[in-house]
Amino acid sequence: MTASKRIVLSSDHAAIELRQAVADHIAAQGWEVVDIGPKMPESTHYPIHGKAAAQAVAAGDCHLGIVLCGTGQGIMMAANKVPGIRCGVCSDAFSARMIRAHNNANMLSIGARVVGEGQALDIVDAFLGTEFESGRHATRVDMIEEND
Repeated sequence: MTASKRIVLSSDHAAIELRQAVADHIAAQGWEVVDIGPKMPESTHYPIHGKAAAQAVAAGDCHLGIVLCGTGQGIMMAANKVPGIRCGVCSDAFSARMIRAHNNANMLSIGARVVGEGQALDIVDAFLGTEFESGRHATRVDMIEEND
């Protein structure tokens, strides 16, 4: 399968169950899921998992990535340290659509302690179902990329 239908998922210990629900949901939609997150609930460090997922996207091994932690904030910050990554944390479907349409985000972050499973799956669907609008937004994304 090409990278265009491959998506990397990772999380820390706080989001293992939600990550599995997301993985099952998107696999049912035909995505090849590359789950690199921890399997055991022992405490782990979200920067390690955010960086690893972001590196898979930046290298072109996966088209998109989804990362999860308690709030979604810390793992998003770690992912965004990798050049070429545009990851946004979303707690609603509108924001997930906008980070794809206007910011050409290639990664999504979700807080497992912020949203429930149903809301998380709606956010994922909005993210995956939205294409970059380009146009005036491309200029802005180029400006963001200049900082890499």
